[in-house]
Amino acid sequence: QVQLQESGPGLVAPSQTLSLTCTVSGDSITTNYYYWSWIRQPPGKGLEWMGAIAYFGSTYYRPSLKSRTSISRDTSKNQFTLQLSSVTPEDTAVYYCARSRELDGMDYWAKGTLVTVSS
Repeated sequence: QVQLQESGPGLVAPSQTLSLTCTVSGDSITTNYYYWSWIRQPPGKGLEWMGAIAYFGSTYYRPSLKSRTSISRDTSKNQFTLQLSSVTPEDTAVYYCARSRELDGMDYWAKGTLVTVSS
């Protein structure tokens, strides 16, 4: 059973960097053909894919967020991390990490964590 769990602060000040870590169990983030994504859902809006890191380490980003987003991984801890810089209140959302085969639909999701951007 694959399990994903986000961790990180629930409150970030405007202009700062949001940082979340996803810890994976039941699978390795280097397993062939699997991609590990960050997705968010602002209040009252739909899901928005932010980016992903592939099993071989390459990263992919939503074009509109690319300049502010960085995804990295620590294979020794089986974790991958999201950093979103220069946040504004519009970045307030529930943030999810998830797994997919290639970049198809997600098959395993974390529960989600609310991050609020506010002073």
